Amino acid sequence: MSENQHSEGEMSGAASGTDVYEDKFVPYINKWGRRTNLLAVLLSLGPAVALLTVFDILPPSQAIVGAFVSVALTFGWAWFIEPLSYYPVLGIPGTYMAFMSGNISNLRLPCAAAAQEASDVETGTPQASIISTVAIAASIFVNTLVLGFGAVALVSAFQALPELWRNALESYLVPAVFGAIFAQFGRDYPKVAGIGFAIALVMTLLLELGYLAFLPSYPLYAVIVVSVFGTTLIARWMWQHGMISPPDEENE
Repeated sequence: MSENQHSEGEMSGAASGTDVYEDKFVPYINKWGRRTNLLAVLLSLGPAVALLTVFDILPPSQAIVGAFVSVALTFGWAWFIEPLSYYPVLGIPGTYMAFMSGNISNLRLPCAAAAQEASDVETGTPQASIISTVAIAASIFVNTLVLGFGAVALVSAFQALPELWRNALESYLVPAVFGAIFAQFGRDYPKVAGIGFAIALVMTLLLELGYLAFLPSYPLYAVIVVSVFGTTLIARWMWQHGMISPPDEENE
């Protein structure tokens, strides 16, 4: 077989794999992902429905509205930012699985990113989505087993640790995980990493110095929104103007 024929065969195989992914796999995932996530929503409302239907307990409407507004002001940004910012790494199947199982930022996202890095696949491709799906599924099973064991055996062990160690695990574990992810992707796109770091640093300083106090509630959401979308928009502009390249070319 000639080199041209071999290359054509590889391209045909890749195209065929992409067709299977887009025409069969993704529709199947969307079908069951929507159903299972909607079922999770219904089950999460189960206790409230039980209190209303079985025990005839209903909080005042003012309390319901007040609680919703309070939660929305505090966490509403995450309803939009997290799916958009996590999707490139998680992929379609991983997004359904991660938002169903939780622990996205401190477990699902790092597992998916590490698996894609080890497999040497480009983020955002069908291949990366498949790798992410396998990694997240494995993390869910392992996480469930570890949590089950930890709930029984590790709580007392954690309490026996020195206070300094407990504080370190409670306060710095998640930032350390995000730092590792930042370093991993920053290596591939150092220019974008520098811009994202600069925007986040400026916004954090504005928050700490009180310049965002005019915003409702605690304005941490403003730091996240500006950092995520600001970096995304600038990176897109740089890509369109040829200022950044794919990882292999970027690091040359």
